[in-house]
Amino acid sequence: MPSKISLLLALSSIPAISGLAVSLPLPKFIGFDLGTSGARISVIESTLEGGGGASGAPPFREIYTQAVAWDDPYKKYVGSSSFDDPDAWMNAIAILMEGAAQAVDESTSQPLASVESICVSGTSASCLIVDVKEKKVTRNPRMYNYDVVASRGDNEDPIYAFKAMELLDKYAPDRHTAKARSGSLAKLLTWNEERRLSDSEVLCHQSDYVTMLLQSNSRARAADSKNTWAVNSDWHNCLKLGYDVQNLVWPDWMSDCLQEATGMKNPFKVLPQRVLSPGEPMGTVSEDVAERFGLSQVCTVVGGTTDSNAAFFAAAGSKPALGTAVTSLGSTLAIKYLSATYLENSDLGVYSHRFPSSFSTGKDVCWLAGGASNVGCAVLRQEGFSDDELIYLSSQIDPGTDSPLDYYPLTKTGERFPVADSHLEPILTPKPDSRIQYLHGILQGIGNVERDGFRALGDLGAFPAQPSVVLTCGGGSRNKTWCQMRERRLNKSFNREDIKVMKADNIEASYGASLLAAASFAA
Repeated sequence: MPSKISLLLALSSIPAISGLAVSLPLPKFIGFDLGTSGARISVIESTLEGGGGASGAPPFREIYTQAVAWDDPYKKYVGSSSFDDPDAWMNAIAILMEGAAQAVDESTSQPLASVESICVSGTSASCLIVDVKEKKVTRNPRMYNYDVVASRGDNEDPIYAFKAMELLDKYAPDRHTAKARSGSLAKLLTWNEERRLSDSEVLCHQSDYVTMLLQSNSRARAADSKNTWAVNSDWHNCLKLGYDVQNLVWPDWMSDCLQEATGMKNPFKVLPQRVLSPGEPMGTVSEDVAERFGLSQVCTVVGGTTDSNAAFFAAAGSKPALGTAVTSLGSTLAIKYLSATYLENSDLGVYSHRFPSSFSTGKDVCWLAGGASNVGCAVLRQEGFSDDELIYLSSQIDPGTDSPLDYYPLTKTGERFPVADSHLEPILTPKPDSRIQYLHGILQGIGNVERDGFRALGDLGAFPAQPSVVLTCGGGSRNKTWCQMRERRLNKSFNREDIKVMKADNIEASYGASLLAAASFAA
């Protein structure tokens, strides 16, 4: 059956009886990302051309993108230091939507009327508690980096966090992802210890909250007798809440844990009502939202995702092949890898997100696995390399030769992936007199950690066992010499000739969210 997009594209070029072509607006899709520094919007539009490209990107083009910072000096917009303020999230959404309406097409009174769907990504494990009957926030957000033990203020009794972690230790399986002190479940249990949850309070992730309000009218209507909030979520956000992404259920151990914690006969009521695939249609925008921004009454809100997963989609597109990897070369090194098999090893910080069902990979189920090293570009700053020096020295390195230096370029003691060793010391000696040789050795050392990361994923059962293409983002992606070095050495290490290493065309999580918004409609 043809997709909705293909039908609309066909209609857009049907000749009218008068001989003039029918001109319909092309379908558009919006992605939002709520990040650590601000919020961003991406608006993409279907095209009449095919997709193509190394990442297998679908036939869309980005026609508008804009960001607003949480600490924007124009306080009237968002406000200062408000990355953890739900009102600031919605203010940012409004600012970005209004900006898109003005920029996309000023020739019509409703430039966003052809938007088919909206998707929201947020930071992982950032969550709050809402009262769905009272339609209000009852426990303020605790963000992705909030550790229920270590992040408590001077006036917050740590006993509540300790009791919550005792419950997790009692019920959660050994080394389970949900046992993290910064995870959603740890935060939920701590909130309950601080003050017992009521039967109308529900945990809500950052992206859950925004998608819920996009679907909720701000005022009661006669036809809406309930007029309550409904919290729905997605596979990616719920992974650290304890959701079983292999069997797509809340596990029994969670029922036992929450029942002891809350005393409720049905403790699952404190969790999102539904957990959908990212990109799966969730509902339509409310009348209020449609009216305010000129959206269609049937504009769909789809299941959201986390910012790191959205960044993978931005880099790899919506139809990546198995074996596609995205390496982030920022202050630290992180790998996301598309595997046909589920991978998990909490000692190495490796866990797997279920890949969205709306993204085609040729497999029924596949997994986005990953791990993060403490090695990364931060060591270059530590060793005093400036941007200009990095550009010049890199141009003097021959990417076709190996450095004799064998470095493990940590900035401090301890490694988590591809080996778990809290006592591993940095190795940055011997230090040559030549800055060119020193940089060559450091870049090769970081590349070796990336290679060993792929080996570790292969040892855990990744399929395929080695990558076919490595898309690079982060500051290190701009170094062409380094990309060439990494490509040659990966092929040599794995006795291959076909592994490609290249800079990702797009790395913005909002763009990845917009592709997710379009996925169900383009299938």
